[in-house]
Amino acid sequence: MKSICLYFQVHQPLRLRRYRFFDIGHDHYYYDDFTNESIMQKIVKECYLPANEILLNLIKTNNKNFKVSFSITGVVLDQFEQYAPEVIESFKQLASTGCVEFMAETYSHSLAGLNNNDEFKAQVKAHSKRIHELFGQKPKVFRNTELVYSDEIGKTVASMGYKGMLTEGAKHILGWKSPNYLYCNAINPKLKLLMRNYTLSDDIAFRFSEEGWNEWPLTTEKLVSWMNQMDEKEEIVNIFMDYETFGEHQKKKSGIFDFLKNLPAAILNSKNYEFITPSEAIKKYQPIAVAHVPHAISWADEERDLSAWLGNSLQDEAFTKLNELREDVLTLNDERINKDWNYLQSSDHFYYMCTKFFSDGDVHSYFNPYNSPYDAFINYMNVLSDFKIRINELMDARKKEAVNHEMQQKDRLIKQYEKEINKLKKQILQD
Repeated sequence: MKSICLYFQVHQPLRLRRYRFFDIGHDHYYYDDFTNESIMQKIVKECYLPANEILLNLIKTNNKNFKVSFSITGVVLDQFEQYAPEVIESFKQLASTGCVEFMAETYSHSLAGLNNNDEFKAQVKAHSKRIHELFGQKPKVFRNTELVYSDEIGKTVASMGYKGMLTEGAKHILGWKSPNYLYCNAINPKLKLLMRNYTLSDDIAFRFSEEGWNEWPLTTEKLVSWMNQMDEKEEIVNIFMDYETFGEHQKKKSGIFDFLKNLPAAILNSKNYEFITPSEAIKKYQPIAVAHVPHAISWADEERDLSAWLGNSLQDEAFTKLNELREDVLTLNDERINKDWNYLQSSDHFYYMCTKFFSDGDVHSYFNPYNSPYDAFINYMNVLSDFKIRINELMDARKKEAVNHEMQQKDRLIKQYEKEINKLKKQILQD
């Protein structure tokens, strides 16, 4: 019997407002609250609440044989808390079934794992703490931002105590091997890897409503028939996608919700499959091979590399300038600075600066609120310039405060010494 691991990523970026050159140094608020709230309310209505309700009913009607997994970014949790607390409550209901697993990731949906292990670990720790507080689960499996993975990142994740990690079943990594098995990290084999079956995942996430697709329309029966054609030795089918697939990327009129409602029965009735969570998968199966990933991979585009986020000089410049500020941010440890620091690290900001076109251009433009990558770069760098000014001003203020404090201490010592000298003088005169 094969296992089906169904996993959803929940994330909404915190979009920056149009921040102009003349705002630098004068206006320190960076976020487009109206747009963020409007988009959140729209997706809550179209996706999160109806999809959560469907999943809850499916778990109940299938006698808890239907299981799913989520990773929910800290950025979107903050927005739920502010704009739609009812969504958090609906996820708590799912958590209470015992059939839903929540995974760890970076709090800021950041690329910190690529350049700073300390920042990476701090964000993962903060995210896991938040998940535990909200849903009562301590994550056991890790899912990095954009499924970014390398041997070194896996080594770091294993050192943090995670037993498993999700990533992309990239062709140039697997070669002739199938993604439908468990693999392990090349440096620390104790870390097990679940590889996304990107063909089946993208059939649902991207091609479901594409009438020009030669397999349209996609039905649950057709999906099961494709899985039935797999080698009988294959063990686990990992179907990973954005949760916004349901109702947002694929609209309700496409039939995507009916597809979701019918999926568990179609799979379970075949008697050839079971649903399983990532932590159950790493307990049940043993890796068949080591996955050698010397250079980082991701889920994105044809290349399955980092070029969607760090593939041109605009992105590299913005990423470098941001990370140069980390030490000062840590030194200050100011609440508002820390919050902006977290939000400015989101990978979305760098994705908007991508200049790739051709086959992947439509995907990038769909998710991009800017007219061009250059507009995204200029807007972000304007914000970053103001952020740096604030940091410098606070650093200067702290230094002045420290100098003033030191001067006050010296004044107190001088006064104390003067008192003691005067006291000694009186004693000498009396003697």
